[in-house]
Amino acid sequence: MAIVKVWLDETEDECISCGSCEAVAPMVFEVPDKMIVIEGVDFSLYEDEIKEAVDICPTSVIKFETD
Repeated sequence: MAIVKVWLDETEDECISCGSCEAVAPMVFEVPDKMIVIEGVDFSLYEDEIKEAVDICPTSVIKFETD
């Protein structure tokens, strides 16, 4: 099952802009002020990195969807 969507979900908590997601997956995430997902990325190429970013996010605001 491939990752088809990645987003920032701040319904429970807020991004603290720690940069950990960008450190493990700079091809998917940027953290100028708050984390953003880079547009046009083929998420299926970076599934391990995305899952690691989700696991290490201190506020658990990174979410993803599989097909």
